[in-house]
Order: sequence, then structure tokens, then C-alpha cells
Amino acid sequence: MFRFLVRRVIGALVILLIISAVTFMLYYALPRDPARMACGKVCTPELLAQVRTNLGIADPLPVQYWHWLEGIFLGRDYGGLGNCNAPCLGFSFTNREPVLGTILDRMPLTISLALGAAFFFLIIGVGTGMIAAVKQGKAADKIASSFSLIGSSLQIYFVGYIAMFFLVQQLGILDQPSYTAFTDNPVKWASGLLLPWLVLSIIFTANYTRMTRSQLVEQLSEDYVRTARAKGLSRRSVFFRFAWRGAMGPIVTIFGIDMGTLIGGAIITESVFSLQGIGRLALTAVDANDLPMLLGVTLVASAAIVFFNIIVDAVYAFIDPRIRLA
Repeated sequence: MFRFLVRRVIGALVILLIISAVTFMLYYALPRDPARMACGKVCTPELLAQVRTNLGIADPLPVQYWHWLEGIFLGRDYGGLGNCNAPCLGFSFTNREPVLGTILDRMPLTISLALGAAFFFLIIGVGTGMIAAVKQGKAADKIASSFSLIGSSLQIYFVGYIAMFFLVQQLGILDQPSYTAFTDNPVKWASGLLLPWLVLSIIFTANYTRMTRSQLVEQLSEDYVRTARAKGLSRRSVFFRFAWRGAMGPIVTIFGIDMGTLIGGAIITESVFSLQGIGRLALTAVDANDLPMLLGVTLVASAAIVFFNIIVDAVYAFIDPRIRLA
């Protein structure tokens, strides 16, 4: 297991290096010049050269990328902008603030959004899928399957605006989406994020309902489950000790991918509800042609996805003994 995890971590570092290099190179395919944008309206050649030096974009492209990588491990001096201690992701082109500090400021909101939504869509989605599998072919199964089909067809940008219009503006049942730190006011933290949690739950719950039902129906028809029943084990024991454990693999997989994506930044969700998280930060960086911020957000989002994939692989070993034997 240890060797397996070491190999996965090394592979993850290589993937992150490739992603950062590709993002860095593609950025320079854009027609805009960040130094000229940051220079302002009254921009002399001398001032433009100074801006290029301060932003760290006066060197050739491979040298710039090497300096950027070097700053992550050793820190970097940006001259007029100041010194950036390791791990340094550079200074933003737009606000001249450290990229890592800005990302860390936005991270609590994105983590809160992801964890709250995960709580709801796991409880509702997996629970509904279990009921549908146990009641296969009955009314509960048909209702759950219909809900899953409808939910998987909906989009956040549609459901989000509709929910805000009726639940916030018209009926006033829920608060306007906002973010308050949990340590400042837990009640306001939950009430401000409740609507995004519910909307995300509608979208994700459908996938978990469908996945849970299909996996449990398949597991309940396996030979080892029928053997357990023939030996006289109770229906509850057979369901949770054998069928449920065998069905958890694909569910854990999609949960790891979803959590990595949500923590990496749910751009559409944060845009719909005007939440200033990692996803909204990435969108702003693209609009402003802000390479350091774009690189930083891309690296953090990629690291979140890769990290949760490694966690999923490790969890598999505890769920399915056959993977440990392999």
C-alpha cells in the first residue's frame, strides 16, 4: 500500500507539472499584453519596461516558467512588488497582491460550499437510491427513477436563478446567498449558503440516486448474495454486509471526483449566486488576463482533483479486499 501511494503521489506531481506548463504556454497564445494593460493610460517605454520587470515577464518564456517553479519551493524577489516567501505563486497582475494569499482568502467559502452540498446530496441521493433498489419495480422505485432522470437533466444556472427568484425574492423563505465565516456566526454561515447547497443537491442527488440504485440492484443479484441468503442470514445483514459494501466502489469514485471539482472551484455555482470563491476568482483572472492568478487557481484546482483521486484509490483497498490482494 505504501509503495502504491508513493507512486501515485509522484504521478500526481508530474501531472501538476504538466498542467502548469501547458497553462503557462497557452496563456502566451493570447493576443493581449499584461504589461501594457497594467501600465495604464499614460505609458512611456521606460515605464512599460519597469512594469515588465516588476511583473517578472521581461525574461524569455522558459526562463519565466523556471522562475515561477523556483518561487514555489524557494520563494522569489519581485523587486518593486516585494519579496514573496515560499510557497510563492507570484503576484497578481491586477491587484499586485500575492496569489497564494488571495486564494487562501477565497478557499473557506469554496470548502464550505463543497462540504455542505456533499452532506445533502450524499444523504438524499444515496438514501433514495437504497430505497429504490430495495423496492425494485414498485412505486418508490419508479418515483426515484423519475426524479433521477429529471434531476440529471437540470442545470445549475437554470435551477439557481429560478430558486433565487421564488425562494428569496418572492416568498422570502431563504436568505440571499452570502458567506459569513463559520467561526464568526455559524447560523448566518449556514443560512447564507443553504440555497446553493440545496440547488447543488438537486443536481448531484440525481446522479447518486441512479448510481446507487444500479449498483445495489446488480450486487443483490450476485451469487455470493444469494448464498448468504441461503445460509439464513437476515435480509438487513445481507444488504449491508455484502451488497452495500460491493456497491460502494463506484459511489466512492464519483464522490471523489465531485469533491475535487467542487473544492477546485465551482465556477458556474459561484457565478450564479455571486459568491466570491475559487471558481469566481478563476473567472476574474481569465477576464483580466491575470496569468499568475490563473496559474495559481489552476494548480490548486488540479491538486484538489488529484488529491481526492488518490484518497479514492486508498479507500478502495478498505472497501474491497480483492484490491488489496491485487
